[in-house]
Amino acid sequence: MKKLSFIPLAALLSITLAAIVTVLQHYGIINLSTDVLRAVRWACIGVVLVYGIKKKSLTTWILISMIVGANIGYDFPEVGQSLNVLSKVFLKLIKTIIAPLIFATLVVGIAGHSNLKQVGSMGWKALVYFEVVTTIALFIGLAAINLSKAGEGVDMNLAEVNEEITAPEKQSAADIILHTFPENIAKSVAEGQVLQIVVFSVLFAIGLAMVTEKKRKPMLDFCESLSETMFKFTNVIMYFAPVGVGAAIAYTVGHMGLGILVNLFQLLATLYVALLAFVLLVLLPVALIARVPVIRFLKAISGPVSIAFATTSSEAALPRAMEEMEKLGVPRKIVAFVMPTGYSFNLDGTTLYLSLAAVFVAQAAGIPLSWDQQLVMVFTLMLTSKGVAGVPRASLVILLGTVASFDLPVWPVFAILGIDELMDMARTSVNVTGNCLATAVVARWEGELNIQPETGIVATTNPELAAELPEAEQEKSKELV
Repeated sequence: MKKLSFIPLAALLSITLAAIVTVLQHYGIINLSTDVLRAVRWACIGVVLVYGIKKKSLTTWILISMIVGANIGYDFPEVGQSLNVLSKVFLKLIKTIIAPLIFATLVVGIAGHSNLKQVGSMGWKALVYFEVVTTIALFIGLAAINLSKAGEGVDMNLAEVNEEITAPEKQSAADIILHTFPENIAKSVAEGQVLQIVVFSVLFAIGLAMVTEKKRKPMLDFCESLSETMFKFTNVIMYFAPVGVGAAIAYTVGHMGLGILVNLFQLLATLYVALLAFVLLVLLPVALIARVPVIRFLKAISGPVSIAFATTSSEAALPRAMEEMEKLGVPRKIVAFVMPTGYSFNLDGTTLYLSLAAVFVAQAAGIPLSWDQQLVMVFTLMLTSKGVAGVPRASLVILLGTVASFDLPVWPVFAILGIDELMDMARTSVNVTGNCLATAVVARWEGELNIQPETGIVATTNPELAAELPEAEQEKSKELV
């Protein structure tokens, strides 16, 4: 066990050593031969690969593939550029998820709670809260990227030659409105018009909610089955993610050099600062206004957020998050409605990232967007982001759709893909935090938030969790339940 526990530290030290030596050589502080430097880097990567084999985690392998890809692009630029086809395959597979995922999640989210008497005032209160908070998140992302200008300075001549970079055409208000509504849903799906798919899905869900239970149930069951299938479909595609991500960053470094990494890390830093600002300036005041005990709340969400951070999937943290909120004192009926609905309508971290990343693409391509164009983009994202469920890298799907909708080039997205894993960890954690807080806020709004005293005894209906407790506490837990 001691030997195994040393491997993560050795891997971290190896990465640090390789990075320091490369940077020192780049700035002329040291002068080593190319072969020696290459040998040092690949020896360090060998240690990292050993760590990946021991860890056997998809997230770990995606991170390792980024390191390997960057090294391939740096040491063997021609090989790195030839790997571009693999990243394109991954992006094509991701694009196939767009229409069915958005359609299924929105229909289930809206038509699945069609009995307004049962949902009561809780429904509109939750949706109002979702809209206000996610809109603020979008504007924080927009402000952050305009302040940092992380995308500016990328050499546009390094973009693919066969891809023309053109400024988006001027559109009148009438054009924008007409473009929002689909004339043929098959055409909208084929062209990847995300906003039109969202509008169709919402109208379809409203129509479905108006029919009788007998006729609504088969379609609702189909959509639930479709959404679950798309989750599994995404999981299958994600096994190819290490190859796709590694190939993307190998192509990026091989095609554009290490200079692009400066812009990417500026983007990464911008996102983390913006998410921190959102948590401190929005979520914390909301928790204080709703009189949610912050320390207790942080203890409750630490487990679910850790799961979300490690797996980069909000869905993976959902069962644990629901259980923790119920233990905190939020009634089960509120947790059961607000939490799953929030997974389609209240992804704070994802919406902030989308506004930030979309403007980054325009900046990297050298296409200036006026404030009114950015606002149109934000309001488009406000709608399209509602179709994102708790799927790893689902925000990449929406980003690609938004980029296509505004006639922006796709090549900066390939660069973003290289560090998407690092960004996804942060935004997914904020997603889970925001949804957990939403359940407590709605419960307080309904006058039903009953914070349980810290007894040190866990009251749970989860048999697996209960089985881990000592016998005495198992009995007391049963009594509390």
